[in-house]
Amino acid sequence: MDVCSINNIARCLVNSGFDPALAQFITILLGVVVVASFPLVVVIFLIWVERKFAARIQDRIGPNRVGPYGLLQTVADAIKLIAKEDITPAGADRLVYNAAPIMAVMSVLLIWAVIPFSPIHVGVDLEIGALYFVAVASIATLAIMLAGWSSNNKYALLGAFRVVAQLVSYEVPLVFALLVPILFASSMSMQDIVHAQSGMWFFFMAPVAGLIFFISSQAETGRAPFDLLEAESEIVAGFNIEYSGMKFGLFFAGEFMHVLTNGVLMAVLFFGGWLGPLVEQAPIILGPLYLFAKSTFWYLLSLLIRNTVPRVRIDQLMDFNWKFLVPLSIVNFVVIAVLLRLCEALGIAPAAANANDFVANIPQTLVLLLGNAAIAAYVLNRLRRAGREQRLAEAGRTLAAVGEKAAVAH
Repeated sequence: MDVCSINNIARCLVNSGFDPALAQFITILLGVVVVASFPLVVVIFLIWVERKFAARIQDRIGPNRVGPYGLLQTVADAIKLIAKEDITPAGADRLVYNAAPIMAVMSVLLIWAVIPFSPIHVGVDLEIGALYFVAVASIATLAIMLAGWSSNNKYALLGAFRVVAQLVSYEVPLVFALLVPILFASSMSMQDIVHAQSGMWFFFMAPVAGLIFFISSQAETGRAPFDLLEAESEIVAGFNIEYSGMKFGLFFAGEFMHVLTNGVLMAVLFFGGWLGPLVEQAPIILGPLYLFAKSTFWYLLSLLIRNTVPRVRIDQLMDFNWKFLVPLSIVNFVVIAVLLRLCEALGIAPAAANANDFVANIPQTLVLLLGNAAIAAYVLNRLRRAGREQRLAEAGRTLAAVGEKAAVAH
């Protein structure tokens, strides 16, 4: 809820005879319920969307029996999970075992507290909103580790170790990519980051950082091709093997909410969030509409990647992060910082009075784009050379094997 609405509700409660402190507490609690309930309700629809999307890609029908067009299939699944027997292993740490699924969902819901939906609608506009997002998102990593350890199952524990290695590793390039919009906006407030894109979206100024953030967030969610969190073919079902019923459903819901949240964060950090034509005239309607329209693009892109790209091995997963993404994210951040200082020295950086002017942002954007293009060209060239060397090495090994067979035959 926005600050204006909270103040109006609090004023009405005080006029009705409520104690001012109690009125303020009730209004804040109401805002928390509204912000937290939205992703929980939307995820029911999103699961249906994901199933239909996957069905179209894989030439299937998808859910179409329960309710019109299968819309109630997710509701039926939720009822089934609630009605299932709640099993706790005999040797499990009951307190930690039961708390882990709640922590996994809570880590996603807490992110929504700092998401700006419009110029006036935001749960809380923290000055350290970006740092807050990184901090609360890390709770999910702790929840997974606790779930695997408390289950008293060696397969769950091994799965948790692997998940934590993945999540902690991919937080490094994600944070370096997050530093770029913070650098542009000179603020860690999510609302300030959106306002700073009034003249130019940050993605056009730093597309490499945007793509790094998107790839890292996919790995943080555990979606394909990074879906080693639940590699059934390798370690049964991963960290949540001992969970059943609604406890398993909470992990399931948390993953789907995290995918949507990643799309929203991409929109806020790199695509101007709620910014759009006439948004100041109708912020209540157009602000959330623009935000979720931009978020939908990245959400659907993540679904497309999940259903088309095969899973990678754990060694490939870690090599891709530490040998590619991390160095690339560090170099990208340094280049962006240097180019920003260069633009200021050359006098082509937009002045504070013209920060919201699209034309005034074009010179600086072109310089930053050239820097990103140079990075991309260098990376693609290195990848091309590495691929060529690998193909030549494989061809050499093949020829050597053929020669050995020929020598043995003679």
